[in-house]
Amino acid sequence: MDCAKVGRLIFQLRKEKGLTQQQVADLLNISNKTVSKWECGLGCPDVTLWSELAAVLGADIQKMLEGKLDPNLPDVGKIDKTQFYVCPACGNILTSTGSASISCCGRKLRPLKPVPYTAEHEITVQEMDLDYYISIRHDMMKDHYIAFAAYVLYDRVLLIRLYPEQSAEARIPVMKKGGDLYLYCTKHGLLKYTDLFN
Repeated sequence: MDCAKVGRLIFQLRKEKGLTQQQVADLLNISNKTVSKWECGLGCPDVTLWSELAAVLGADIQKMLEGKLDPNLPDVGKIDKTQFYVCPACGNILTSTGSASISCCGRKLRPLKPVPYTAEHEITVQEMDLDYYISIRHDMMKDHYIAFAAYVLYDRVLLIRLYPEQSAEARIPVMKKGGDLYLYCTKHGLLKYTDLFN
């Protein structure tokens, strides 16, 4: 661990938050001289303080230990580039429209890579009223089911949560054509269907 890099990062984050050294010290129950020592690169925070310091400064502990934040390029707003993440511990579904460092339940998540659909994941689409009724030929058991369906257009995402022991079906409002449909199977991963509604 490079104390000088860590100190510069602590200084940068403190200034971004608009805090003085004394305010940070008060929040951590330490002296302001200790914060000054860190920022000058003459030492690093004790291991017991990292969690609280990260919370006060609003940063990831891992990035603080590395001494750099690695910010992403500005998001250009391409919704059709949406990436999906699923937590293996709790099943939480997360999305991002650009590069992101996402974690859940203490685990860093990687974006799901879409795979081509197979006969096991065959779908039928019927237009009913003002909706597309999508029926998925798939078991919906507790250990193997479709967890969500997402319809992604260039300017919007519609995410529909599905549950085990319910029907494998979803209704999507008739919207602009040209979007992609994604299904997430708990065993086979993210499946991508293109040109369904053209």
